[in-house]
Amino acid sequence: MGVGCSHGVSQSPPINLTSTLLNPCTQSTPLLFFTHKPSINNHSKSPSLHRLKCVQVLPKQALDDVNFATNPLPSVSPDLLHQMVYDALVWTSLNGLVVGDRSLKKSGTVPGVGMVHAPFSLLPVNFPESHWRQACELAPIFNELVDRVSLDGKFLQEALARTKKVDAFTRRLLEIHSKMLEMNKKEEIVLGLHRSDYMLDDRTKNLLQIELNTISSSFAGLSCVVSELHRTLLNQYGKYLELDFNRVPQNTAVTGFAKALAQAWKDYNNSRAVVIIVVQPEEHNMYDQHWLSMFLREKHGVRTIRRTLAQIDSEGQLLPDGTLLVDGCAVAVIYFRAGYAPSDYPSESEWRARLLMEQSSAIKCPSISYHLTGTKKIQQELAKPNILERFLENKDDIAKLRKCFAGLWSLDDSNIIKEAIERPELFVLKPQREGGGNNIYGNDVREILTKLQEEDFEELNAYILMQRIFPVASSSLLVREGIFHQEETISELGIYGAYLRNKDKVIMNDNCGYLVRTKVSSSNEGGVAAGFAVLDSIYVN
Repeated sequence: MGVGCSHGVSQSPPINLTSTLLNPCTQSTPLLFFTHKPSINNHSKSPSLHRLKCVQVLPKQALDDVNFATNPLPSVSPDLLHQMVYDALVWTSLNGLVVGDRSLKKSGTVPGVGMVHAPFSLLPVNFPESHWRQACELAPIFNELVDRVSLDGKFLQEALARTKKVDAFTRRLLEIHSKMLEMNKKEEIVLGLHRSDYMLDDRTKNLLQIELNTISSSFAGLSCVVSELHRTLLNQYGKYLELDFNRVPQNTAVTGFAKALAQAWKDYNNSRAVVIIVVQPEEHNMYDQHWLSMFLREKHGVRTIRRTLAQIDSEGQLLPDGTLLVDGCAVAVIYFRAGYAPSDYPSESEWRARLLMEQSSAIKCPSISYHLTGTKKIQQELAKPNILERFLENKDDIAKLRKCFAGLWSLDDSNIIKEAIERPELFVLKPQREGGGNNIYGNDVREILTKLQEEDFEELNAYILMQRIFPVASSSLLVREGIFHQEETISELGIYGAYLRNKDKVIMNDNCGYLVRTKVSSSNEGGVAAGFAVLDSIYVN
């Protein structure tokens, strides 16, 4: 049986997800040390640096070819640090932990051109097992909640009614949703691939939700590769570090997502149909997506095609029976890796494509109602008293969700606006946007709230306020562009979930892997693709 989040810490040997891509003649011997602070769990042992042994030393010329930062641990020889980073960089290159280099032309459009290693943490971050299990247990509950909310069109329209007056993007999404309601369009088969993101709050010691992503939940592919990097390294050199690779949970995100997409494709019942991946015109994170396509092809025999929204508008055709054709291919499943931001719709062509797909009988991942359910405003509405009870019956499930909710407020409350202006460091101002780099912190919160109160009070409806979480900090080794740094960092844990329903029958409701993003503690934003964070995994204590 495959191991997912709900099974906690794996006790089986590491599985190489990319064995077909490895050079069997390559033997890399990294030298490692553990730099994260001791776990909150007092029973865990802290590794000691003096146990490190020199197993292999690269030729001086090879070391000189790699660009390193200043040695962060003077007690460890520079050669050992150089060796460790060098071998880790080799492993990432051979095993597909790569992205497109934004500085090189065509690296976001032509596979194989301008590949560089994805930014990563050299070793996994400590994470308490109790909070790990809590996060995993929440995934199926959030999956069910999203589905229930998506079926209540009146709730979505009413909750977002004021937002749409000041946010053109939300208004356009709601217009498509309204058309589907007017058509009485029913989605017989629904598919959701979600990710719920959390941080450990150092002040309350609680696991608190940052957001719930219902569209384009990225890094299911690369998160598995970085987890495998950490498991493999610790399996080989854990004895020098007093670390056990089994404490790094196996990551089943890409296989879980592929399984859900393949089952949806099968339920559509057209063996000649394809899964279409909706992509941006330039995508430097394409290899994360190609991992999923590879598993669909090699493990499930499902063909995928990639198209932008503009290409779908040009090539798409809706048959009388609702079948969507793109370039002559019948489409069974539409998997969105674009379409979540206003920049994805530079013209009416893209909006026509979104409407065309929504009108079709193809399975959407996500549907327009699932997309809207993942907005910041709906997240805030669900945190209000008695709202969860509108959608869920199980009191234990409701209590589990409420336990992870951070403080969330709409800006129609003058008291909370006053408090945020007086103490902006305790709040985050969030617009209705996805993708990283959009949130507002610190004194900027005060300035924007004060300005909107004075000049355009209605514009406040474009935002929500969230309690600022102060996460546990640790020391990490970060590698980006071949350069190695030791930094004080904070980490964010994302748990992937897959939900598939065919009419009234729930086919799948699982958690299926995880993502860890680690960033310098002084950084407010946390997106890897946006350039704020690195990929990481967890060491469960």
